[in-house]
Amino acid sequence: MAESEGAVLVVDDDAEMRELVRDVLAERGHQVTTASDGKEALQRLAEGDYAAVLTDLRMKEMQGIELLGEIRRLYPDTGVILMTAFGSVETAVEAMKHGASDYLVKPVKTDELVRVVERVLREAALRREIARLRREVHKEYSFHQILGKSKPMQAVFDLIRRVADSPTNVLITGESGTGKELVAKAIHYNSDRRHAPFVPVNCAAIPEALLESELFGHVKGAFTDAKMDKRGLFEEAHTGTLFLDEISELPIMLQAKLLRAIQEREIRRVGATKPIAVDVRIIAATNLNLAEEVRAKRFREDLYYRLNVIEIRLPPLRERREDIPLLVDAFLKKCAEARGKQVQGVSEAALALLVDYAWPGNVRELENVIERAVTLSRGDKIVPEDLPSAIQGARGERRILDEAVERTLSLEAMEKEYILRILEKTGGNKYQAAHILGIDRKTLYRKLGEIESKTRE
Repeated sequence: MAESEGAVLVVDDDAEMRELVRDVLAERGHQVTTASDGKEALQRLAEGDYAAVLTDLRMKEMQGIELLGEIRRLYPDTGVILMTAFGSVETAVEAMKHGASDYLVKPVKTDELVRVVERVLREAALRREIARLRREVHKEYSFHQILGKSKPMQAVFDLIRRVADSPTNVLITGESGTGKELVAKAIHYNSDRRHAPFVPVNCAAIPEALLESELFGHVKGAFTDAKMDKRGLFEEAHTGTLFLDEISELPIMLQAKLLRAIQEREIRRVGATKPIAVDVRIIAATNLNLAEEVRAKRFREDLYYRLNVIEIRLPPLRERREDIPLLVDAFLKKCAEARGKQVQGVSEAALALLVDYAWPGNVRELENVIERAVTLSRGDKIVPEDLPSAIQGARGERRILDEAVERTLSLEAMEKEYILRILEKTGGNKYQAAHILGIDRKTLYRKLGEIESKTRE
């Protein structure tokens, strides 16, 4: 047993018994401290870090039960083992209902003492690790970790604070790469549901034929491959949060079942006859305009209003350029540390290019660009040559307006030149070009057809 799994405190007013237990555990490699009564034990606990306390049940001043209560109140992750004479076993069993980890009957057998103490130490180590991970998760998804000092992001932070502890459903909207899942996690881990599961599901990534079973579960025999009962994601998220990403991709048939689950607070597994009650907060996200999807009859209006109780719109990066230096600095430190490189900053020229770029992929694209630049960098600063060619040429678009005025171009000629330059920058990718231009692909195809037609004339 490794000493690192935690120190043991032995409490007994019988000096001979204290020494006996200490010697047995010390031989096993444990760090052991002793105390002669409950008051001294509490003093030792305040001074050190103990994973387990082994205490006699009957002592002259503070009884073992009273010490148990204080330890449970002050040190909830510490395991407590009670030692008792045969006639007090019922009292020890009752103490376990109030938080004791186990009990030993005197005279204590050496092998049983070692077995029980080492099991309680393992359990205490697991509890501490879970508590540590929860603290780390809470820190990671605190809204303070979502970087941004711009007014649009401050508005987002304010909404997260205000909705976190509410049971209200939330709809997060924004372009791809703006950090919708990060915001969903920030809401969950700052809410009163933080200790329950956060269950994410990408509605676009699961085949339609499997999606119903994934969400609601199924019973054995419900379909050919249903060889056993299976819990769905709603059940997995019970008392916690279910994050439905790309909600616009949910098939119409399943939209009706999702609406019922939200309204009735119960689900029915595929093939089951009885409903199952669930307590789940829904956070949905989309990069589409759901109101337009409703008008196009691709999304149920009643479900839209159920989900869109509170909307949090995440601004694209081009609408909060003042946050780019802050994000660049954070991603640079993260990537440099991960790769063990001594890249300590970004040159003024490179930063100017990063601020000027349109960022169709938003924060995700920026992080990828910084990761690439850190990997390719030969010095202690990122320079323009470390950036993708699309970003290096981005400043040219900023000069188009000045050139157009200088050459007294018509609006039509200016539009043509701008479209062609954007297409050149995206390497002919019409989807990305349409995204940058703020138009749909059909409109881009029409404009390109008009340009080609006039070029032939």
